[in-house]
Amino acid sequence: MPIILTVTTKGQITLRKEVLEHLGVNPGDQVEVELLPARRIQARAKAGKPVSTVFGLLKGRANRAMTIEDINEATGAGWSGER
Repeated sequence: MPIILTVTTKGQITLRKEVLEHLGVNPGDQVEVELLPARRIQARAKAGKPVSTVFGLLKGRANRAMTIEDINEATGAGWSGER
């Protein structure tokens, strides 16, 4: 039986829990979508980084108070693999 998803006014869809479970994805994981002919798509789970990669990201920076911009920069660098 097909699963029907609704497109929001922002052009977004929310994948239902059963779809996410079928793909084996968790929060923070990525889903890769390939555009196919005849208005079709193919979706597959893409290996994501575990949330534990952000632990200790700000270690050694406690010497001074950090601004939200500093925190965002450090977090972005950690998630992108720069650290």
